[in-house]
Amino acid sequence: MDRFSEYRVMWILVLFDLPTETKKERKAAADFRKDLIKDGFTMFQFSIYIRHCASVENAEVHMKRVRALIPEHGKVCQLCITDKQFSKIEIFYGKKPEKPKLGPIQLELF
Repeated sequence: MDRFSEYRVMWILVLFDLPTETKKERKAAADFRKDLIKDGFTMFQFSIYIRHCASVENAEVHMKRVRALIPEHGKVCQLCITDKQFSKIEIFYGKKPEKPKLGPIQLELF
């Protein structure tokens, strides 16, 4: 049962600020977003994407993939937190708090 601990399950947050002044920069930023989505990330805010990972080892694999996708210009940060830490998030739309959406249900066959 330790494999499903809220301290073992991880969330990766990718935060970025990419330049979009030229056509080449806009394409690089759009490609970066598309590649994040292909790797299973979901947009949390416009420049923040998140991904649920079943373990620290799985999170490290996806963080390595993100490092390979980083465009030539701009700033990209990665943050890896536990499911327990992520569950403490408060989301506000205006002044009214809303409960965070639940992460994807992980189906394990083996």
